[in-house]
Amino acid sequence: MTKSFKKVIIVTGGAGFIGSHVVRRLVTRYPEYQVVNLDLLTYAGNLENLRDVEAAPNYQFERGDITDESGMTALFEKYPVDGVIHLAAESHVDRSISDPLQFVKTNVLGTANLLNVARKAWKNNFDGKRFYHVSTDEVYGSLGESGFFTEETAYDPRSPYSASKASSDHFVMAYYHTYGLPVVMSNCSNNYGPYHFPEKLIPLMIHNIMKEKPLPVYGKGENIRDWLFVEDHAAAIDLIFHQGKTGDKYNIGGFNEWKNIDLVMLLCEIMDRKLGREEGASAKLITYVTDRPGHDLRYAIDAAKVNRELGWAPSLQFEEGLERTVDWFLANTGWVEHVTSGAYQKYYQEQYGSH
Repeated sequence: MTKSFKKVIIVTGGAGFIGSHVVRRLVTRYPEYQVVNLDLLTYAGNLENLRDVEAAPNYQFERGDITDESGMTALFEKYPVDGVIHLAAESHVDRSISDPLQFVKTNVLGTANLLNVARKAWKNNFDGKRFYHVSTDEVYGSLGESGFFTEETAYDPRSPYSASKASSDHFVMAYYHTYGLPVVMSNCSNNYGPYHFPEKLIPLMIHNIMKEKPLPVYGKGENIRDWLFVEDHAAAIDLIFHQGKTGDKYNIGGFNEWKNIDLVMLLCEIMDRKLGREEGASAKLITYVTDRPGHDLRYAIDAAKVNRELGWAPSLQFEEGLERTVDWFLANTGWVEHVTSGAYQKYYQEQYGSH
């Protein structure tokens, strides 16, 4: 991919947590690109995440559903699309257990529809085109106490969410092998950082500590996850989109494993210090709850390939990233209140309702 002429890049799920960081990075770093943010604005899509770039001349928002074939076809007719960075997905494991078919619809059918629309729009003339699919380490299943997921690890999804993402990964590679669609893919570990919807572990704990509410921890808190600062993930996506090998995949991880309970305890310490509370005050809020079904014990990514081939590495140590995340949430309590109350959903109507 070159920057010699204006490119049109569609980011699906661009108002979500990771998507908003990717959109912001593309808009600010590549003023010669036209960046189209496509989002359905379900519960986790928040245009307030992008207030700082919404007036940029190379930014455009489009509300749309990736499962809508006619809508996606019209979008590709409206814009001369050169690239897709596909982040739109249902992503919360607990929600997938409650409503698995919604995950099948969005993650499997939505991805297949988007692949097919891109293939038809590009009319098998793929020069200068790229379809980048962003996936998760959860497709690999569960690790024991040792070892790491590599790009060659066999898929072994254990939840409806990870099964839906595994299926979407297979569709992406099927379109590469069958039609020659120029795809690239990455599988990342757990993200954290600013603008994180407070249903996931870290923002949920920060929010509940602020409100002095119980801190629910599954089982004994011994499940282990690898954590990646979201801006480091956005940087990796930028690099892979521009320099990744067509038809290849890259694992993106933070080289940073933590037991859930140790992570929650560290958050309690940081929050007590920043809120001026007595040491150990927030830890008293920890409440152990029944473990969720199919809860994988450990995820750990080997990101050696993306480091070796593209030169990417995390920029932050976890403690520094966590401090920055806590500082952001404490400085943006209005954003948190809007998200938890649902008031953020009014922002779309205020900004775009008259158009």
